[in-house]
Parts: sequence; structure tokens; C-alpha cells
Amino acid sequence: MSVEPAEVDSVAGAGVIKAQLQDLAKRVKQMMSATDPASQRSKLDKLEAQASAEGFWDQQDKAAAVNQEMSDINELLELTAKMQSQLEDVQTAVELIDMEESDRKEEQTFKLEAFSTLQQLAKALEQWETRQLLGGPYDKLGAILSIQSGAGGTDAQDWAEMLLRMYTRWADKQGFTTSLLSRAAGEEAGIKAAEVEVQGRYAFGYLSAEKGTHRLVRQSPFNVKGMRQTSFAAVDVTPVLGDQVKNIQVPEGDLEIQTMRASGAGGQHVNKTESAVRVRHIPSGLSVRIEDNRSQLMNKNKAIDVLKGRLLVIAQEQQLKEIKDIKGDAVKPDWGQQIRNYVFHPYKMVKDVRSGFETSNVDAVMDGDALDGFIEAQLRHRHNFTTGK
Repeated sequence: MSVEPAEVDSVAGAGVIKAQLQDLAKRVKQMMSATDPASQRSKLDKLEAQASAEGFWDQQDKAAAVNQEMSDINELLELTAKMQSQLEDVQTAVELIDMEESDRKEEQTFKLEAFSTLQQLAKALEQWETRQLLGGPYDKLGAILSIQSGAGGTDAQDWAEMLLRMYTRWADKQGFTTSLLSRAAGEEAGIKAAEVEVQGRYAFGYLSAEKGTHRLVRQSPFNVKGMRQTSFAAVDVTPVLGDQVKNIQVPEGDLEIQTMRASGAGGQHVNKTESAVRVRHIPSGLSVRIEDNRSQLMNKNKAIDVLKGRLLVIAQEQQLKEIKDIKGDAVKPDWGQQIRNYVFHPYKMVKDVRSGFETSNVDAVMDGDALDGFIEAQLRHRHNFTTGK
């Protein structure tokens, strides 16, 4: 339930605020019941005692996991305390609005303050509720986002670059950091392919909703007659596994390694030496190209790590016990494969084929501002499908 600013100026403004307050108070209560702050505080005390014990850092991986768990609990406790405080602030504002002695100007000030607080509370609740849908083994990790142009020629390559810009902007707005691992420039415009690392808590969980083929319909800027053109680009997402990749075994004979000159910026050294590396998993046909480092060896190791992460996720999706049993699972950027349609002409509409979520605000989507709605809708759709709801 959301309220527009104009509604606050109406005679019924106070009633609208009260209705939203009641709805959010119910949702906060449900959140408190689900998280049990008292239990979380008790758990935090035990973890802090464990962290202060002698020899805690002797096992660094275990210590890092404990520290991350303490950080998560502290973040949750701060969030619940802030939500309780916001509810109390709005309740006080409503009481002041109801006071007969308050004048029109004061009443309007209280309404606006209450409205602003409710909007902040609603956004925080939505973010928390969405995060509850992320319970996969790698959802809390960073992500490698891979974009590849498909059918559509130059338009498709331009479309792939537009998607790269959209996801980079979205990541920035989430407070995530991004680094371009590789970029293969298009022949006339755009890109043929790109790999981007997105670092941030739950980056993989959120971006996993974007895996698939994205279809664009628009008037082509590369066609003299401005004819309508349909273009495709594939998006794939892999978790950044870190040290976990050490436990993933891939036979050397299953890997094909190629070196080439890097296509991106990086100075004269990068352009003169074959520092870029492409690693291909022969049985599945999957490949990863990395060129963000001047060291060929470092790019090779990075590419193998990314490929291992992709293979592990696919093995779990296909419910396989061994990586060697993986079948080709590359996202195909072509007709009939799309998960989402972006229509720029003859009308404006972005619609997800899976969840049915849609918006006519195309510009906001491409700027990364309105992508959250699609991600949340798909996460809920996937959760409901998995749980049979």
C-alpha cells in the first residue's frame, strides 16, 4: 500500500496515513515474530564471547564466518529498532493531527512528516521482505554478470551495451561495486560480450533473477529508413565463490585455453601483449573471457575460477552429482528464448514473461531505477513456484 504526496494534501489525508500506518504496523509485527530480536541478541552475545576467546583467529575462515554472522545480526537489530522508532514517530504525528487545537499549517506539517516516515518504513520493509526470498547457498555472495549479444546484428551489439549500462547503474544504486573483467567491442557499435564483477552482499541472489534472454523492439538507429528492429542479448550470472573454488575439480583435459590481445583500455602494454584469456569447458561449451589484469596468468586463473562457479551452479540446477555430467546450459540470445521484452516502439513497455510484471516507464528501467520491481517480482514468482504456492 503506497501513498502519493497529493493524497496528503486532501481532506482525507489523515485517514490515508492511518490506514497505511495500520498496514505497516502489522507487517512490522510479522517481521518481529519471524526474526525474534531477543533471540538474536542472545545469539550475538554468544558469538561475541566466541570472538573474544584466545586463538579465535587461528582458523581464519571460521573466524571470518563468525564475524560476518555478527555483522548480519547487528544489521538486523538496528533495522528492527529503527522500524519500531519510525512507527512510534508516525503514531505521535497522528495523535498531534487529531488534536483540535492544532492549526491548519501545523496539521499539514505533521501529515508531511508522517507521510515521509511511512514511505521510508515501507521501502525498508520491502527490501527486508525481498531478502527473505534469498535462501540459496550462494545468494549472499558477489556475482559475475555476463552479457552476450545475439540475433540482431549491430542493433543487438548496441542492445548488449545498453544492458551493461543498465546493470552497472542498478548496482551503483544498491551500493555495490563493479569492475569490468572483459569487454569485446562490437564491429560498428556496442559490444559483442562483456563480463562484470559485482561485489556486495546478496548481489548474486538479486541478479540471479536476471539470467536469461532479453529482447528489444525499437526503431533502429542504424537503419537509414528507421525500420523497427528486434534484437536479443543473453545475460548469465555466476556467484563469486572465493576460496570455495578450491574444492571444485575440473579435469585439465576438459579445458581449452586461448590467449589474445585485450580489447579494453589498459595502456600500451595491454594492447601489445596477449594478456586476455578465454577458457572454454569443452563438454558443456561454456566459456569465460577475462582481460582486466595485465598478467596473463592472473587472467587465466580468474577465468578458471569464474568458469568453475558457473559449472557448479549449473550442476546444482541440473541436480547432478558430478560436474563432468553437465550438459550445455548456455543462455541462447535468440527468438523464442526471452524472459523479458523491452518495447521502445510503437509503444513503450517492459514486461517480464515469467512473472508478468510490467511497466511503461522504459527510461527508468534502462537507468537502473525501476529494475528492482522486476527482480522482486521474479524472486517471488520463483519462490512461489518452488514452494508450490
